[in-house]
Amino acid sequence: MLNLFRITGDLSHLASIGILLHKMVQMNSCSGISFKSQALYFLVYITRYLDLFSTSSLWNLVFKILFITSQGYIVYLMTTAYKPTNDPNQDTFRVQYLLGGAAVLAILFPYYYTFWEILWAFSIWLESVAILPQLFMLQRTGEAETITTHYLFALGIYRALYIPNWIYRYFTEVNHKVDWIAITAGIIQTILYSDFFWIYYTKVMKGKKFKLPV
Repeated sequence: MLNLFRITGDLSHLASIGILLHKMVQMNSCSGISFKSQALYFLVYITRYLDLFSTSSLWNLVFKILFITSQGYIVYLMTTAYKPTNDPNQDTFRVQYLLGGAAVLAILFPYYYTFWEILWAFSIWLESVAILPQLFMLQRTGEAETITTHYLFALGIYRALYIPNWIYRYFTEVNHKVDWIAITAGIIQTILYSDFFWIYYTKVMKGKKFKLPV
């Protein structure tokens, strides 16, 4: 059965990456983008999609390849051509806490104690907080380019749409097992975006510059 929540969420996820790449290439700059967040997302995709060719779904295979390659390209650009435009003095969030927390949760609460399951759980927990360096950077600067906020909005909406997706699957799929790890992590991720969503709605969607309240 066609799941519009899942499809729209995946397309929003892909669109967010496209918006970010467009911003970087068009402006020849990665200014305002947290390298730490981008590196964490790349790690999320690598650890989640190591089983790349084990899926029977062409949709999943295509999206897995797109996410890994496009995110890898973003990290590559930020460490080569656009490195001079990256300001590490603004990107100061200590990601070791995020990596450590995700690793501990993955080891303590996997569904099965196998290498692949622990890696999958690690990627889910890490993704839920991978945006924190970017949000922390926004707090430090107090403002952001409009195209950067569009990228963040599309990325946030992707995970928010997965919440109704899980509800939909629960009521429509026979013998559907509730994925408490993904649901809990998804709710955490959406909550982290809540302030950003509100400012995006009250500022950017009304044609104003994105600025955090003083």
